[in-house]
Amino acid sequence: MNQRPDFCKRTYEFGSGTKLELGDRTLIMGILNATPDSFSDGGRYTNVEAAVAHAIAMVEDGADILDIGGESTRPGFEPVSAEEELHRILPVIRAVRQALPHIPLSIDTYKAETARQALEAGAHIINDIWGLKGDPNMAAVVAEYRCPVIINHNRHARDYNDLVPDVLADLQGSVSLAQAAGIEEDQIWLDPGIGFAKTHEDNLEMLGRLSELSALGYPVLLGTSRKRFIKQTLNLPVDELIEGTAATVVLGIAYGCQVMRVHDVKAIKRAAIMADAIVYRS
Repeated sequence: MNQRPDFCKRTYEFGSGTKLELGDRTLIMGILNATPDSFSDGGRYTNVEAAVAHAIAMVEDGADILDIGGESTRPGFEPVSAEEELHRILPVIRAVRQALPHIPLSIDTYKAETARQALEAGAHIINDIWGLKGDPNMAAVVAEYRCPVIINHNRHARDYNDLVPDVLADLQGSVSLAQAAGIEEDQIWLDPGIGFAKTHEDNLEMLGRLSELSALGYPVLLGTSRKRFIKQTLNLPVDELIEGTAATVVLGIAYGCQVMRVHDVKAIKRAAIMADAIVYRS
């Protein structure tokens, strides 16, 4: 008989009535890209008014968290300076914070100075695609602000000996960096890094073995939305990948993932509610 995943229970109170609870249902993180070159919606929300309108729409559709990014991380992306990244995101963070004061905001960055200023501007969570390894000062910033941090798996090269054990070991290395910096255990979330330093086959294998990641005892965020491996599997354009994304989300919930980072909030929220009715039953 299949067993219910052992979901992590966490409660975060960020002040001003902003609260986040993990462990009772799947949380939906809506993606808000303040970038001109993101792979599926680049340039659509660089204007502050457009960004706020999209943020409000995602919350109305069921988003529990909003993830704001100012640098594309699509394959082949061009890095931007912290100054440019801050120029893009700070006005959006402030405006969204004012429009949606009770919604937790995540900042998608691997730069410590960007993270610091984003937290000062009203962000609550750090989402680091380099798992605290991209900037030697990032772990100290997270520890100072006592904020949740999403540790994403990534590598500069695909040089695995054994994919899943190596991914888990890399993530444990990031957790060790967090612990050494004084980041509390209940502030750490993990992300398997689907699409980062992984082939099409690697992504599928990682998804099929997500229970090994959730077994580490940390909340797991899954970010598969509209990614290339879904496009390749279905042979469809990027704007027709909702069903493929939903399939990965439902699988992730069954394997113990607790937060889903997505573009198409309304559809994925519905899929998550249905999966939760099965997986989260007492």
